[in-house]
Amino acid sequence: MTSPPRREDFADGAILPLEPGDRLTRAEFRRRYEAMPHLKKAELVEGVVYVPSPTRHHRHGQPHAHVLGWLTHYEAATPHVEASGNGTARLDLDNELQPDALMLIDPARGGQTQLIDDYVTGAPELVAEVAASSASIDMNAKLNVYRRNGVREYLVWRVLSRAVDWFVLRDDQYVRLDSDAQGVVRSEVFPGLWLDTAALLNGDLAAVLARLQQGLASPAHVAFVARLAAPPPAP
Repeated sequence: MTSPPRREDFADGAILPLEPGDRLTRAEFRRRYEAMPHLKKAELVEGVVYVPSPTRHHRHGQPHAHVLGWLTHYEAATPHVEASGNGTARLDLDNELQPDALMLIDPARGGQTQLIDDYVTGAPELVAEVAASSASIDMNAKLNVYRRNGVREYLVWRVLSRAVDWFVLRDDQYVRLDSDAQGVVRSEVFPGLWLDTAALLNGDLAAVLARLQQGLASPAHVAFVARLAAPPPAP
């Protein structure tokens, strides 16, 4: 197996590898990232490079798959909405992140992002992060970056703490969305996107999707689909 390049292996004038803690412009971060095809994930957060550690199955891999499954089921029932996993989001000049999951509304139907060279540019409507060892950065630096850039909802699953935090942007501040009497949290931006947090934390994906199906059958979701299906206003 070929070892990844080391900084000392690079001649003067060559593109240096990304190193955790590097302070870079977004353009330089992108240049170095593209020169390291073996590297699967790196992020620029407030101008600082972060390279996540390898992920474990129960701490990240499986929870990540469950969140994506939940969002892609919503996408399948909601035209003009798209979900993505580990897709790059270019937020501003100091922040280029790869959220574990995100969901967008088609900009022609009122969404707030653009695809430039197939990269998400601007603030997704919803971002979700699965946090084990990364909980501190997800709940602090990233939270502030997403808030400042206008990500409308931000969900963090703190796996080791067995907790889900779901924030909605109101008056430029994140406010937690509360669960109802059944323990269900309901998105304000994506009507019908319902989450049974206890089922998610217990690894019961079938129950998570069953509760989502109830949300998809709700009048709010039906109205949302009808609104997105309406022809966009003439320029």
